[in-house]
Amino acid sequence: MKQFLITPAAGKRLIAKALAENKAINKVLESGTLVIIAGTTNGYVAEEILSKINQINGFSVRRFFRGIVLPPGGPVSDSGRLKYESAFPGDVVINDGTWKKGLTIFDVVDDLKEGDVILKGANALNYRDKQAAVYIGDPHGGTISASIQAVVGRRVRLILPVGMEKRILGDLNDLARRLNVPGANGPRLLPVPGEVFTEIEAIHELTGAKAELVAGGGVGGAEGSIWLAVSGEGDELKAAEKLILSIASEKPFEF
Repeated sequence: MKQFLITPAAGKRLIAKALAENKAINKVLESGTLVIIAGTTNGYVAEEILSKINQINGFSVRRFFRGIVLPPGGPVSDSGRLKYESAFPGDVVINDGTWKKGLTIFDVVDDLKEGDVILKGANALNYRDKQAAVYIGDPHGGTISASIQAVVGRRVRLILPVGMEKRILGDLNDLARRLNVPGANGPRLLPVPGEVFTEIEAIHELTGAKAELVAGGGVGGAEGSIWLAVSGEGDELKAAEKLILSIASEKPFEF
């Protein structure tokens, strides 16, 4: 067993590399529709997948989000909206291996069918119970509301790339009930029925090694980091170490 420190940015890159090799995603890239809904983690995912299919030109991680959490005093306009709002490029929609630039989940949701895949990030993670939830700011439910139509209505596959930094304690359904009551303040919270995919799943899928969360935190750029203890056979452990070292110096997200 070896222990590794993974920063939030490195975790995003790790998740992205694994999803670019995911069997379900590679299958739908050959035939079907993959929708990568804009979000910071999904920006890394889109970058890896578009690079793999040689269609990265025109894509930038820097503005691939709708809502974003910033420190107090972050860069917002007088109206409270991000200064970069006008630059939003749309989600990444790939149909039969071709990126359909400018489209969003709202443009294609009615055409999605069983076998298609949606990737949607999350804001809260109860890893013990494999629960994830999304913050809701849109009074109509936003992109996750549109996605759920296809997931529960037509068995479209929903994968939730989410870093372990977003872990919380307790049951997300109970937490959502309390956050969503009339009179409560702040964003609403929606637990979603999808497949949680974290750094732990990424390491196992790419190397066969098993990882578990053993500690977290740090300073000087390590804020929000996680410590993972990774175990496996000799070749698995070597592959995991090589993989983690390859993404360890990933720069913090910038926009």
